Amino acid sequence: LGKRAATLVGPDISNWQADLAISQVKQWGASFMWMKATEGTTYKSPSFSKQWAGANAQGLLRGSYHFALPNKGPAADQAKYFLSNGGGWTADGQTLPAQLDIEYNPYKATDGTDSCYGLSNSAMVAWIKEWIDTYQSATTRYPFIYTTKDWWTTCTGNAKDFSSDCPLWLAGNTDPPGGWTFATIKQ
Repeated sequence: LGKRAATLVGPDISNWQADLAISQVKQWGASFMWMKATEGTTYKSPSFSKQWAGANAQGLLRGSYHFALPNKGPAADQAKYFLSNGGGWTADGQTLPAQLDIEYNPYKATDGTDSCYGLSNSAMVAWIKEWIDTYQSATTRYPFIYTTKDWWTTCTGNAKDFSSDCPLWLAGNTDPPGGWTFATIKQ
């Protein structure tokens, strides 16, 4: 991880933006974008391939992200599913390392767990480590971690385990959690 650089613009998108014209993103001044590829081990974004190809055609740096569901199976299985469905990395000068999107459980009202997916702090840290290790072993790259300061503090106990290897993508205008001294990307 290096020093801060000049501000660059780039969105993260998912199937919610299925009809977004990628050429419009380029016109907004974006130089990069991340697209949701997978969630858990059963969901692959139906828009991912089109969005990925659109970013490529526009000459944008592009990356993919995985929405973690730690209560829905082992981290290694989720990382492998992601890697098999758009989450790979290639040294083509255009592909960015992946992003692990780990935040509040949006399904807690229906899945019987809580905001931390029913995991203790230590179990959550172990789950994240397993996902990162699986991804890094397959790609030789460390992923970005997307989270909020509140979620990270609450659900990992403010773990510092990943700050030396994984760039932080921080949601919200707060100081970084854990051992990160800055957010590489702020949303």
